[in-house]
Amino acid sequence: MQVSLLLALALLLGAVAARLRLPRVVGELLAGVLVGPSVLGYLAPPVSAWLMPRRPEQLHLLDAVAQLGVLLLVGLTGMELDRQLIRRRGGTAARVSVAGLLVPLALGVAAGYLLPTAYLGGTERTVFALFLGVAMCVSAIPVIAKTLADLDLQHRDVGQLALIAAAVDDTVGWFLLSVVAAMATIGVSPALVGLSLLYVSGFVAVAAVAGTPTVRVVLGLAARSPGPGPSVATAVVIVLLAAAASHALGMEPVLGAFVAGLLVMRSGMADPKRLAPLRIVVHSVLAPLFLVMAGFRMDLTALARPAVLLLAVVVIALAIVGKFLGAYLGARMSRLPHWEGVALGAAMNSRGAVEVVVAMTGLRLGVLTTATYTVVVLVALVTSVMAGPLLRWSMARVEEGAQERLRRAVHDAWRGGLAQAPEPRPPGT
Repeated sequence: MQVSLLLALALLLGAVAARLRLPRVVGELLAGVLVGPSVLGYLAPPVSAWLMPRRPEQLHLLDAVAQLGVLLLVGLTGMELDRQLIRRRGGTAARVSVAGLLVPLALGVAAGYLLPTAYLGGTERTVFALFLGVAMCVSAIPVIAKTLADLDLQHRDVGQLALIAAAVDDTVGWFLLSVVAAMATIGVSPALVGLSLLYVSGFVAVAAVAGTPTVRVVLGLAARSPGPGPSVATAVVIVLLAAAASHALGMEPVLGAFVAGLLVMRSGMADPKRLAPLRIVVHSVLAPLFLVMAGFRMDLTALARPAVLLLAVVVIALAIVGKFLGAYLGARMSRLPHWEGVALGAAMNSRGAVEVVVAMTGLRLGVLTTATYTVVVLVALVTSVMAGPLLRWSMARVEEGAQERLRRAVHDAWRGGLAQAPEPRPPGT
């Protein structure tokens, strides 16, 4: 009953957001806010307790469905990246990523050292400052991907660059989060940092060397079937196994899911027509449930206190300015036009549920108080809501190129189009 209710509400508010020319992700996030403690739990606690009981076993079941949705969404994101664009403009994505990481990280650490002691959890100020810096610098690949899909921008160069840069940012962000978490619990040592770095490097290296040929073989076997079912199931197995492997190594499963999507893309076996049913189910059912649960975890009633509200305004402003400025500077250093830089800054600003995961980790470790946790989660909501309108506004001023039109045909095939999609080729060939 809960899943059906949440999905129906996400569908309804997503349609309302679309009518208002906002990404559907905005309505889907707000659906969770309405059902959660911020609105229904505050205005009608008995109804909330009956509709969404806080028994751990039920919340764990909903979280499991949401986790499946986010893993498959991130996996699909990797599958849909353009290999030729990565080769041609990998340096641009790297510059956007580095600048978009360092500027908000520095602002977050500085803010952590300047905030009053009352906002600190039961930890040292250095750990708190580093944690706030990590929370500032992350992006949310799932929300960026969903926003780009809602606005039909995944085939554009800016959309592809944003996804690549966000993937780098999130990889570094998860690593930094693991280091800060270790500092908050058992302290940090060079051996611990080195081991974490070794795990990440080893995982990526093994995936690149052994993963691509393995994926090519198993997807080739699945493709012998006349129907798309075996190909869809095999792709899901690949994504989930990679997510389980990264989780077993102490990393976030989202990292493994994204690497699996890249392996499918690199294998050359990501047939858009055969995998179109997977995309439809993920984007229409599983991803909305994940976004609803992200909104459900938010509690905005703490903003009634003036001190918390002031803190929220300052932190949100720093988060927006830091990420936007960093991504924009990286784009301009790569000699991208002004409006493409604005669009990249708008896209990279989305924190989404990744920020919620970071906030929940900080609360569990005692790095964040309830007030600072609420503020960090509010950053996720505000930046995700504002990304869509800014992207639409800035991309309206960026002309679509010939290569992007060819890539649009491929993405139409991912949506289940009947026409055979042409392979993207460099202009003039």
